[in-house]
Amino acid sequence: MINEKLKKLGFTDKEIEVYLGILKNGKITPADLASYTKINRTTVYSVAKELVKKGVVAEDLSGASAYLVALPPEDLENLVLKQEKEIKEKKKVIDQTVKELKKIASEVRYSVPKVRFIPEEDLETFLYKQSPVWNESIKKNKSEWLGFQDEHFVDYYGPWIDWYWENSSEGNTLKLFSTPSNIEKAMSEKKYPGRKIKILKRKNPFTATTWINGDYIIMIVTDQRPHYAIEIHNPVLAENFRQVFKIMWEQSK
Repeated sequence: MINEKLKKLGFTDKEIEVYLGILKNGKITPADLASYTKINRTTVYSVAKELVKKGVVAEDLSGASAYLVALPPEDLENLVLKQEKEIKEKKKVIDQTVKELKKIASEVRYSVPKVRFIPEEDLETFLYKQSPVWNESIKKNKSEWLGFQDEHFVDYYGPWIDWYWENSSEGNTLKLFSTPSNIEKAMSEKKYPGRKIKILKRKNPFTATTWINGDYIIMIVTDQRPHYAIEIHNPVLAENFRQVFKIMWEQSK
């Protein structure tokens, strides 16, 4: 029973044998202790050194022979006190380290992009679910919904566009390029005030709907099956794309 309790206090099996051997004899030479415990003398010496460090054994060097002396059992409390001191010191080091690491992290000028792939079977649900997230990000950036919208997207996901402008636009302004098509013409005739479309007259450079919504870049492929979308959440990339579309919008007639 005592062995198990000492193990819980961090004693090894050899340390327990040596410590109990010293305690039972009160005062004993390392040679006699080796004979008593049946542990070789070299091991007794090394284990005894560890017990001295633990503060439960002392060395008596006052006579011709060196003796090992067991300190009062109450001194076991020193183990806890020592551990408490070590914990306090570690806590202090941790606090200092955290401050330094935060400082390093705050100086980093980039963030790792978060990328999501959305297959066709989840795409419609994704549009409805993410609209409030994009709206919030647009508001935070005090920006607009910018980009290009492929005519095929309007054909397949027209009901979502209607839903957005009737229920979730929250005063947003959308400025998108698109291509000439009867589908887009019909959508534009619905007169959603915040929805501004410029038709590209030159050869279309885009093959996918591309939106810049706050800190998000969304690319949706609908001109082939299966449809799919990729959402990239990264403020730096989004800001760069936003500036490109702003310049395009301002310079287009």
